[in-house]
Amino acid sequence: MKANIACVLLALAVSSAAAQQLKATQADPCQAKGKMAADVTYCDRYWECIDGAAEQFDCPNGLVFAGRARGLLENCDYPWRGDSCEGKQLANTPVSVGPCDWKYGIFGHESSCIRYWTCWNSTATEQFCIGGLLYNEEKHACDWPEAVEGCQKHPLCKDDANGNVPLGKSCNRYWACQGGYPRLQRCPATLVFDKRSLRCTNPPTEDCEAPPPPPPEDDPNAPAGPAFVEEEEPAAPAPLV
Repeated sequence: MKANIACVLLALAVSSAAAQQLKATQADPCQAKGKMAADVTYCDRYWECIDGAAEQFDCPNGLVFAGRARGLLENCDYPWRGDSCEGKQLANTPVSVGPCDWKYGIFGHESSCIRYWTCWNSTATEQFCIGGLLYNEEKHACDWPEAVEGCQKHPLCKDDANGNVPLGKSCNRYWACQGGYPRLQRCPATLVFDKRSLRCTNPPTEDCEAPPPPPPEDDPNAPAGPAFVEEEEPAAPAPLV
């Protein structure tokens, strides 16, 4: 019986010592310059000095502590914008609603590489990457296609993921495929795009004549050559769905 009591007392002593040690390692926000301190264990929790006493606060679901008057909301920010979670864990579990894994955050689309979701208090807004970019879930941002793995390629580049594709009847513009996604390019001045060799070359080609040269600058009365009409900007290739 005495042995059991001794074991219980020893366990209580160890527990009390651990609690005191944990309490000692937690910074006192009332001693901090900004009257605020990060929690020693959880990166989505912090302490603030209110009327001379330390009070505990949790960040909005999906955000982590960033510092006083810093971050996105209530002194908290997206986890990937800092290193506040290194060596720590989260105190709160995800609150998932629809495409939002957490109440606040940026999340990949379930069926598209060019779309993603921004979530604010569980309200999801669909966003689109532009200019041939794809959503990178590791960076939580739009990125160059070659940096994004596992996404489908654009139909324009199905034959050659890194080749050139003619742009309709245009003589000086074309699509350059990079990593399977097209980017609009223009041939240097005096060159035209050859639809056979799929590169910019000296005119004439089978489809394109040389553009008329401008009149000499020192002879303003010289007759102008045939009018060279600038082509309209082509529409962007149909987006992936």
